[in-house]
Amino acid sequence: MKIRLFNLAARAFVAPPADAASAGGCLSGGIVTKASRGPFAIAGMRFLRNRAAFASLVILLLIVVACFAGPLFLPNNPVDSDWGSISLPPSWLGMHLFGTDELGRDLLARTLVGGRVSLEVGLLGTLVSGLIGVAWGATAGFMGGRVDAVMMRVVDVMYAIPYMLIAIMMMTLFGRAFYLVVLTISAFSWLDMARVVRGQTLSLRSREFVDAARATGVSTRAIIARHIVPNLIGVVVVYATVTVPSIVLTESVLSFLGLGVQEPMTSWGVLIEDGAQKLESMPWLLLCPAVMLCVTLYCVNFVGDGLRDALDPKDH
Repeated sequence: MKIRLFNLAARAFVAPPADAASAGGCLSGGIVTKASRGPFAIAGMRFLRNRAAFASLVILLLIVVACFAGPLFLPNNPVDSDWGSISLPPSWLGMHLFGTDELGRDLLARTLVGGRVSLEVGLLGTLVSGLIGVAWGATAGFMGGRVDAVMMRVVDVMYAIPYMLIAIMMMTLFGRAFYLVVLTISAFSWLDMARVVRGQTLSLRSREFVDAARATGVSTRAIIARHIVPNLIGVVVVYATVTVPSIVLTESVLSFLGLGVQEPMTSWGVLIEDGAQKLESMPWLLLCPAVMLCVTLYCVNFVGDGLRDALDPKDH
């Protein structure tokens, strides 16, 4: 009997039915085809076919590389002053491609360094808020009942707090250090993530693999960590692409109000605030960092839309 079953399995692997092969079946002549690829591989192919999302990803990667590695190769330092090129508009003279400010500092170098700070705030803030939001939302959604009601009422109360007012108070009382900016922004940025994760967890907790884990005696904490959270990766990644530009924009607003990072550090918000004060005399001080900020935000949003379409099985 075992020999017959083995022969049938081998025959089915080597020579699949003709209709299955013509319909793009899982196997063809012993070679794995598209249907047998993993879900993330298929999602990656769908993402690559989205031209807008793929082009935005390329542009975003170029911006990230330029912000983190570009200042190392520029001839001008973002802090040093070129007293012979004060308030110089964009030109090839002295390689000041974005011009200089009123102190003769190269705006291109300052824009790249400011982009590094803004991106670091966005990524670290998204990471912190994502960890809090996933843990809070998954616990509330899986536990249900009174625990869910109490935890989500806490979220509702925090939604009612004027976030910008709290951020201004924290920046005023505790200073404007880099880590304080990240913590202040992350303190309220996890609320939306918690709601999204809770909604997905409510649909996952009644699935068969969760019932099987409960039947085998797996603890609640282990079910959430091993079975619920891994199935939320797609949703979390997509929503993270929405959180990053939101946090970057929030940091820019705080910096525009004079509550962002302190000198000698700079960010796109600080540069935009400085350029807005000198808009009539030196418009390039506002235009260059504002364009970089807008392009980055648009690229992240397009990448998020592409990931959402690629990971959503209902669209395919």
